[in-house]
Amino acid sequence: MPITEILERNARLYGECEALAELNPDLSAREEPPWKELNLVEVNHHPTYRRKSITWRSFDLQANRCANMLMGKGIKKGDKVAVLMMNSIDWLPVYFGALKTGALAVPLNFRYSADEIKYCLELAGVCALLFGPEFTERVGAIHDGIPGVKHFIFVGDKRQQAPFAENYYGLCADASDEAPPVPLTDADEAAIYFSSGTTGQPKAILHNHRALTFSCEVEQAHHGQTKEDVFLCIPPLYHTGAKMHWFGSLISGGRAVLLRGASPEWIIQAASEERASIVWLLVPWAQDILYAIESGAIRLEDYDLSRWRLMHIGAQPVPPSLVRSWKTYFPEHEYDTNYGLSESIGPGAVHLGVENIHKVGAIGKAGYGWETKIVGGGGDEARRGEVGELAVRGPGVMLCYYHDPKATAETLKDGWLLTGDMAMEDEDGFIFLVDRKKDVIISGGENLYPVQIEDFLHGCDKILDAAVIGLPDRRQGEIAVAIIELKPGQECSEAEIYKFCEGLPRYKRPRRIIFDKVPRNATGKIEKPRLREKYAGGSVVYEQINS
Repeated sequence: MPITEILERNARLYGECEALAELNPDLSAREEPPWKELNLVEVNHHPTYRRKSITWRSFDLQANRCANMLMGKGIKKGDKVAVLMMNSIDWLPVYFGALKTGALAVPLNFRYSADEIKYCLELAGVCALLFGPEFTERVGAIHDGIPGVKHFIFVGDKRQQAPFAENYYGLCADASDEAPPVPLTDADEAAIYFSSGTTGQPKAILHNHRALTFSCEVEQAHHGQTKEDVFLCIPPLYHTGAKMHWFGSLISGGRAVLLRGASPEWIIQAASEERASIVWLLVPWAQDILYAIESGAIRLEDYDLSRWRLMHIGAQPVPPSLVRSWKTYFPEHEYDTNYGLSESIGPGAVHLGVENIHKVGAIGKAGYGWETKIVGGGGDEARRGEVGELAVRGPGVMLCYYHDPKATAETLKDGWLLTGDMAMEDEDGFIFLVDRKKDVIISGGENLYPVQIEDFLHGCDKILDAAVIGLPDRRQGEIAVAIIELKPGQECSEAEIYKFCEGLPRYKRPRRIIFDKVPRNATGKIEKPRLREKYAGGSVVYEQINS
């Protein structure tokens, strides 16, 4: 069934039950927000945060209003509607509102620069952009240079919005809350997510409704969500990882809590006060929680975490030592990890399973409804113990890279998705990642693309050449390290390079600078394996600096 039907079912069955809550520690004492004028969101003030909540019925009604508002502006089946917002009580109703029109929802990374936003809007052929107050400046810088985007809709207080945008709440107040009469099928195109290839240029990943619904089924099959579960969601909803884990709450009718902020104290407090039973963490957040416990900043006896049953981690390799340390403080927790890509509708294509904690270090076996294989150098399936490229197949595989038939043909082979990750299978059939075929750096769960950073560094007039590699970091998994080769006769300090890199988004800035010659082979390619071997030293763990 189309994923919108699951929301409508929940509105019928669990209408007055709470579906979503948002905890925002930055808004404990501010005046009531504009949601109240729609009479759909309950707002409560806590001593240290503002809590907003919405029932399943109100969730569905708000999605209907959003859909009817968009249709009133001419949005129709097959159009593209982009969402550029921080996690909030509105994010998912806006997403489902776009889907209910028959349009494709296009979530955008909130860390994109103005140029990256423009590129993605044009690539996907977006005709309407809904954006939050955090993005007014970036959207304002490009709004008159994207003729295809006919509607800019500001999701926030009217007093903050830019003159080039209309106000979401004002528009929705006049819209019908009846379900729009748009027929949808599993085969209908539903969403475009963005990833990147070896060049770092974003690719538009096209999925249909069946893929979205399948991800709901996979998540519930792996983690057994029921209506009684409470999912604490911290990662950004634009990311398939966060949203597809939440899909387990959607299919079960369970409650989810969106937490703005990821400090260890906030996570533990929210898990305690909201009675969370499932919490998905990134490696840095889990490391920070453990450090806060070890240092005494968090005293577990001050919190009621008795309902917390599952801690799972995704988006990057998980150090086995982290899980061992976690189990010393939380011995009753089940632990799981999931592997996936946006091309495979997020996590779950490979799944460790809570019963396999003895295999921590592996990413697991084929997930529910998925098939996996390791492809050797000759294209044949590799034997166990041999390294090859991991391939996955199942209903969650993308339809294509939108408007990129060449990249699609390189990635999809007879229904199999080539992941670009090198892996091996052990004697028990568990898959271990060995290395990435591409040079993508995964730092704190975010993909960094070295070519983008290298191109930026080449803009410094003192730099002759630059190479960016990922090196191990205890907290982030990896950090971006820049090897800088200066022009003859030039002098430059690390501080100057860091200052120059302030022109990059913070998450893309190198965390370590090394002045050295950049080795290139006979064809002019940077010999990054040599650099990693030279500076990683096998087991060195680097400290972050200038973060």
